[in-house]
Amino acid sequence: MGNQVSRRAVLAGAAALLATPLSAREKLKISIFSKHLSFVQGAEFAKAASDLGFDGVDITVRKGGHIAPERVKETLPGLVGILRKQGLEVPMITTDIVDSDTPFAEDILRTASTLGIHNYRFGGFKYAADKPIPAQLDEFRVRLEKLAKLNAKYQTCAMYHTHSGVGLVGAPIWDLYIVMKDIDPKLVGMNYDIGHATIEGGFGGWIASWRVAGPHVRGIALKDFVWTKQARGYREQWTPIGEGMVHFPEFLGMVAQSSFNGPVQVHYEYKLPEEDRAATYAMMKKDLTTLRGYFAKAGI
Repeated sequence: MGNQVSRRAVLAGAAALLATPLSAREKLKISIFSKHLSFVQGAEFAKAASDLGFDGVDITVRKGGHIAPERVKETLPGLVGILRKQGLEVPMITTDIVDSDTPFAEDILRTASTLGIHNYRFGGFKYAADKPIPAQLDEFRVRLEKLAKLNAKYQTCAMYHTHSGVGLVGAPIWDLYIVMKDIDPKLVGMNYDIGHATIEGGFGGWIASWRVAGPHVRGIALKDFVWTKQARGYREQWTPIGEGMVHFPEFLGMVAQSSFNGPVQVHYEYKLPEEDRAATYAMMKKDLTTLRGYFAKAGI
């Protein structure tokens, strides 16, 4: 009972700090991360996303994705047109961009901006084991400041995806706050993954990391997991939404009390029977239906 009171107190405090009138923004829309529809292309891809009930699509513009980076100028406009004709939005793209020196980075941002897509996922920094972390954070900040200048040129925002794991920059999220706190969040921010955030801070760490990220949260990724005992200890096992350890009602309640209004993406990291399209689509739709219920209760 004491733990429950403590959690309620923490969430109430977070809500008070982040409160903003809900009437001041539209309901959040949910997109599918196109990696999970990699087995369909073009019009079939657009129809699948629409039939599943998604509001939009986060397109992979990366090696092995729906759009190859080196052909972004030629192929992204056509795919975006097909998706929009199907009634879908394209609020963001996912890229291999690490910094302003990444090959094709400027082509990608120029093309996306021209199409009215102003958010993109980037990232992938890792810590070197033989160098102090504070010094490395200073180096990352310089790289992000350069990327911010490129984003200012094209009116785009780079959203660093928060993963979990040893040696990954952004896993605790506090490190990203340190790096980004003096950079305009309209130019460089975070794609806050609540699944990975819960892995890194299962009891209350995800609450603190959401609060410290604040206005730098520009996108949200949704997925669920449970811990399973394996040969070398416990590891995460991805599950359908609502069947794992992520506190979706509490988390979305905090989102509702924040000023967040960016792109929301669903990720299907658990095993899907891709050889059985009907079963795969049924599982995807079930997750989306579950999320719609959580969103409705949270008023977002």
